Amino acid sequence: MTELEILEENKRIAQGYKDLLKISYQTLTDEDKKLIRKAFDIAVEAHAPQRRKSGEAYIFHPIAVAKIVAKQIGLDASAIAAALLHDVVEDTEYTLDDIERLFGITIAKIVDGLTKIAHLKKDADISQQAENFRKMLLTLNEDIRVIIIKIADRLHNMQTMDSMPDYKQVKIASETLYIYAPIAHRLGLYNIKTELEDLGLKYTEPDVFNDIQKSIKESKEEQDQFIEDFAAIIDDSLEKEGLEYTIKGRPKSVFSIRRKMLKQNVSFDEVYDKFAVRIVFRSDRANEKFLAWKIYSIVTDHFRPNPVRLRDWISSPKSTGYEALHITVMGPDGRWVEVQIRSERMHEIAEKGYAAHYKYKQGNQEDGLDVWLNRLQDALENADSSAIDFVEEFKLNLYSKEIFVFTPKGELKSLPKGATPLDFAFSIHTEVGLKTRGARVNGKLVPLSHELNSGDQVDIITSENQKPTKNWLDYATTARARQKIKSALKDDQKDIALEGKAVLNRKLRSLKIPLDEKSINQMVNFFKLKTSHDLFYRVGLGTIDNKMIKEYANSRSNALYSFIKNKIRKPKENPDIHKEEVTENYDQLVFGKDQQKLDYSFSKCCNPLPGDSVFGFITVTDGIKVHKNNCPNAISMQSKFAYRIMSAKWIDSSQQEYRADVILTGIDRMGLVQEVTRVISENMHVNIRNISFTSNDGIFKGEITVVVPHKNMLIRLMENLNKLNGIDKVTRV
Repeated sequence: MTELEILEENKRIAQGYKDLLKISYQTLTDEDKKLIRKAFDIAVEAHAPQRRKSGEAYIFHPIAVAKIVAKQIGLDASAIAAALLHDVVEDTEYTLDDIERLFGITIAKIVDGLTKIAHLKKDADISQQAENFRKMLLTLNEDIRVIIIKIADRLHNMQTMDSMPDYKQVKIASETLYIYAPIAHRLGLYNIKTELEDLGLKYTEPDVFNDIQKSIKESKEEQDQFIEDFAAIIDDSLEKEGLEYTIKGRPKSVFSIRRKMLKQNVSFDEVYDKFAVRIVFRSDRANEKFLAWKIYSIVTDHFRPNPVRLRDWISSPKSTGYEALHITVMGPDGRWVEVQIRSERMHEIAEKGYAAHYKYKQGNQEDGLDVWLNRLQDALENADSSAIDFVEEFKLNLYSKEIFVFTPKGELKSLPKGATPLDFAFSIHTEVGLKTRGARVNGKLVPLSHELNSGDQVDIITSENQKPTKNWLDYATTARARQKIKSALKDDQKDIALEGKAVLNRKLRSLKIPLDEKSINQMVNFFKLKTSHDLFYRVGLGTIDNKMIKEYANSRSNALYSFIKNKIRKPKENPDIHKEEVTENYDQLVFGKDQQKLDYSFSKCCNPLPGDSVFGFITVTDGIKVHKNNCPNAISMQSKFAYRIMSAKWIDSSQQEYRADVILTGIDRMGLVQEVTRVISENMHVNIRNISFTSNDGIFKGEITVVVPHKNMLIRLMENLNKLNGIDKVTRV
């Protein structure tokens, strides 16, 4: 570089510092300015030798990140200083101890959190992106400013990716859509979320992005005219009420228009709500709601509203803190248009998210962000699912639309759209969820799978004897509820396994066989299981019964049989013999959280075998290809095509449950139905799906639908029912 170029660059760097102080959303004290100046000087010195891929001085990157943090997000001086220093420990000679000595523990902790994210390790056995997502979420519990600065860092990287090679652009854009945009959405950083999504689309589907962007520019003149016509109609009425307001048009993002085109299977021209009208009014806090509804009344006096498209997020703010009235009205040209009505305070919260939310926070009212962070911490601490499952469930809750339901006492609760009474129960308290026996919605009994709607009043019926069942995972949609149910089922499996171990010990003792490591290993191999826990659990369930245990005993007594069997199988001690969980067996592959059975084929690049940890990849022409999690191509696929990855696992088909219909006939008597249900539910632990009894002149007929894992269980059930006094015949339909 020439001296003139260096001089010009230094001027731009100095201007960057001045801009930082001017554009800051927070009011900066003299102490704040000194802190920012000190951080700026250290960052300039530390990064002096470094250049970005584009050729410009590296220091422009931390300055740009600090500007996003200061203006677009509106964080405090500590966060601005940390943003300036966010790459210093990662990329220069400065250590974390140096930062703590110079700036104190708070800024050092934020920089440390950002450095940890930069150092996230690749794990070949699981999805790298999913595990990185989970680790990144852990930093939220240390200081939320860590993840916010990281989002600002990612936004600037996305804005300046043109000089990178194509494959890196696609990888970073894919990760942005997969990880950063959802978190920005959940923190209420809507503008940044929108920009991240648009930039993500720009690099993952450039042709689509360019086509839509071009169409938006071409229709801008038409949209501006629409806003002008719309405002002209209502201006007089608003001004007569003495309101201070602005009316602007907000074009929908390229990404959201693309999503609508795909969802509705229409072209750009056929997407009717490509922009929204935003009315932002000035008001003190006390009169906001009154004025918002007054503006609503004026708008609907002039334009016909769509009654099913009213969204009142003032009475019931979103859990991100977002407040506004959204209505859809028939516009001047006969097209539906969305109108957003917000106060200046609401507008700031929508623009700045976290920072504005805390600026305006009053009293001790429940804070949505704090509640969410507490729930997140709970989910992370108890997460025992794979990283992929955890992330998929978590992302569903991140992006889901909200409904608002009431407790019996009239308290308002926010849940994701599609939530069930079971989700509601676990949102009240874990113990309420675990003891849920049924639910009333608006006074009527409903199944646990019932989908709740906004405005429903939900009353949970509990019982001390109730325990979660596997079916509950089909009914629960929230990550919290599913995690608690899985945890409870595991605990229940452990109890059944302990009982099974005691039963097995008694039965083997009667056959003069000790229950030791050798006999356990032999039985695990004999019954083609994977761990000792599988063995004990199946004995506890009754899947492995007396007859099967005797078959094992007979095989031991036959030395020749044992010799041949050992030669063929070459049994060896199972390293997982004491694993505290019922592991997946390996005879059937299922996909997604709903464990769907889908057509698939094995990939040739890693040749997975039944039992391997695997995932599904949706190809363009060959359907689902199954790859090992440590496949050489896994990282590449998951970084570039995260949206085409499906979680997959092997299950033990013998543990699946099936419906069976049984008919009972006999002589009716008092208490018979109670005895029948006790035999099925309490004695044999079989789930009843449907039951009906009819009686005619002393003769009864009963029809029962039960859920059983296999035919042997159904046969034993029918035999036990046949022993009851009064039952003449038990038949399977």
